[in-house]
Amino acid sequence: MRIEQINAKALERVNYDRYLLSQAIAKRVNELINGAKPLIELPKKNMQLTEIATLEIAEGLVKVKEV
Repeated sequence: MRIEQINAKALERVNYDRYLLSQAIAKRVNELINGAKPLIELPKKNMQLTEIATLEIAEGLVKVKEV
């Protein structure tokens, strides 16, 4: 799946709220930096953390809720 398709799917998961999506990605990237394991099998070996977080959200593996 291309990154444009992943981004569109992730945006759909947060009701097209770009701010909420960016906050969710930032939070998940921090978790990954601090040692959390990716919830997906990585399709590419050298994926960036933001790509991993976006893909996890797009696949529904990370739930995003508004606070």
